[in-house]
Amino acid sequence: MSSIGGAVNLAVTVIRSRHSVRKYKDTPIDDKIVKDALDCAHLAPTARNEQPWLFGAIRDRDTLKAIAGLADNGRFIANAPICFAVFGKKDAKYYLEDCCAATMQLILALQGWGVGSCWVAGAKKDYAEDVRKLLNVPEDYTLVSLVPAGYPEEISIAKKKPLDEVAFFDRYEEEK
Repeated sequence: MSSIGGAVNLAVTVIRSRHSVRKYKDTPIDDKIVKDALDCAHLAPTARNEQPWLFGAIRDRDTLKAIAGLADNGRFIANAPICFAVFGKKDAKYYLEDCCAATMQLILALQGWGVGSCWVAGAKKDYAEDVRKLLNVPEDYTLVSLVPAGYPEEISIAKKKPLDEVAFFDRYEEEK
């Protein structure tokens, strides 16, 4: 097998093994893994190479509890060993797309280390501004996503739609 084929297979394995994790062991995430995940996030593709992002890595238990209290679908953040916050610079035209790409690369990097995570919405949520203020992030940024992470205590795998229901080739045609 060529090294290119091996790298592709490894990437595919990481992508296919990723699932949202909401229950974590009380085991800290090593600094090397945190820095590697942040590095992978900041290497994401970005329109016009603007890189309109700011990443936070939150471990402080009181801050995690405060974020969990703000995020309507993220109460489990309080029990995560770490939560990453991805912010986008509001005046960048494609900050949402760029920061979503960075969020996914962060999640996949964590998965590659065996660290589970869950994407918690930030963009367009009522609590986005409160999280920004809590973390003392400058006003010209807005919250795009929260990514609590840790070693999985429990994994529940959601069933995905079959590929033939969500993909088409060349042109979409309604079934008759």
